[in-house]
Amino acid sequence: MKRRLPLLLLTTALATALAACGPAIPEQRGPTTPPGAGGSPAQASGVTETTSPGSGGTAAVGPGPTAVKAGSTTAPKFRGSVVGGRAYVRSRVRYSWRAGCPVGPVELRLLRVDHWGLDGKVHRGELMVHRDQARRILVVLKKLFQARYPIQRLRLVDAYRASDDRSMAANNTSGFNCRRVSGTSRWSEHAFGRAIDLNPLRNPYVTGGGRVSPPAGRPYANRARRAAGMIHGGDAVVRAFAAAGWRWGGYWSGSRDYQHFSATGR
Repeated sequence: MKRRLPLLLLTTALATALAACGPAIPEQRGPTTPPGAGGSPAQASGVTETTSPGSGGTAAVGPGPTAVKAGSTTAPKFRGSVVGGRAYVRSRVRYSWRAGCPVGPVELRLLRVDHWGLDGKVHRGELMVHRDQARRILVVLKKLFQARYPIQRLRLVDAYRASDDRSMAANNTSGFNCRRVSGTSRWSEHAFGRAIDLNPLRNPYVTGGGRVSPPAGRPYANRARRAAGMIHGGDAVVRAFAAAGWRWGGYWSGSRDYQHFSATGR
């Protein structure tokens, strides 16, 4: 004759067995590559230096743009990466680089970073700089992000077919561009990837004679004005670049380039 466990005892035994198994852990999947990012990057966070998609390595980047409004209770973390590799970089500087430039694609690095926009949201941007300045500038951009300094656009100048005028008119922040100093035969510091123009419409170049470039930036030539994206002496932006050894054109005598930061001070 078979014995049967009481119903209560059977229920208790079954519950104990299920608890021992533990909850099921769902499979974790990384994000897909953001549209237009190029290559086949893998996920990472914080400040990361990587090899390029095309050079045998894997570029580490974060997921796509995060729409987080300023003042949100969620504090987004900065994500940034450095991507190199001659073939990959060359494909991203089709207009801004050409044979005869003072540096080649192998000497340049692409930064992919989060930044705050004038709309109070976090966006994903790109900046091309010289390889010996890439990690320093990544740290600078992290500091600007933490200070919630807004950058309206952060796109390679190639988005404007390497036209500095068009890039400035769009208030686009840019780095490398193989061009001469306006009105001279001398290479600009941008041609070496060692200069950045930041929010140029709100931080215009102003000559000693009063000419403003870009022209639409004239309302911001008055530096007593305080508006989002403007740069002032001693502020968080100037301090962040100074910590990296970069100097600000707003401190020049005579003509002043309020948008301009460079490793050489020129």
